[in-house]
Amino acid sequence: MAQRGLSKKHRDFVSEPIGDKHVTELAGVGAVIGRRMEKAGASMVLGHYLAEREDPHRFQQWMKENYHASSKQSEDCYNCLKDWTASHVK
Repeated sequence: MAQRGLSKKHRDFVSEPIGDKHVTELAGVGAVIGRRMEKAGASMVLGHYLAEREDPHRFQQWMKENYHASSKQSEDCYNCLKDWTASHVK
């Protein structure tokens, strides 16, 4: 995984197990979307990602429709989870 151009938030999330991380620790999820996703939690978002990982568009649409994320926010979140699974799911 190339580190160039990735945010610190992205790198930090990918570098550790998901554990009890708050959803706002995901790249692309700030305070506003985080409040909308509060009940979801990072592990639930990961679960949705795993169900949709073959179709980035569907995951991103889910974020847009359910949490009013922008295209960039949903793409950043997708890429963060993609890199996280590449590092932690075998």
